[in-house]
Amino acid sequence: MMNRPIARRALLKTLVVGAAGAALVERTGAASPPARLDEKDPAAVALGYVVHASDVDTKKYPAYVKGQICENCLQLQGTAGDTYRPCSVLPGKLVSVSGWCSAWAAEM
Repeated sequence: MMNRPIARRALLKTLVVGAAGAALVERTGAASPPARLDEKDPAAVALGYVVHASDVDTKKYPAYVKGQICENCLQLQGTAGDTYRPCSVLPGKLVSVSGWCSAWAAEM
């Protein structure tokens, strides 16, 4: 009988330490900023993303209209004034506010 309470205590201590460690890892991971989207990333290629809208291949993307940039796109998120911001179409990555992709949609 004496072994049971000790084993339970050891289990509880292990669980508490493990939970604290998991919380620390989660907090640390959330604190690191997302990476900038590379034009060669498969998702970027699929959407025709470019860092500078002036580099859009207008033959491949005839819907592009001069003046369309990520900064005036409905999909852009984050804080105004930042050069790279999150995009709802490309989660986990930051896009250039002067960029463009085929998912561009006018702000409402």
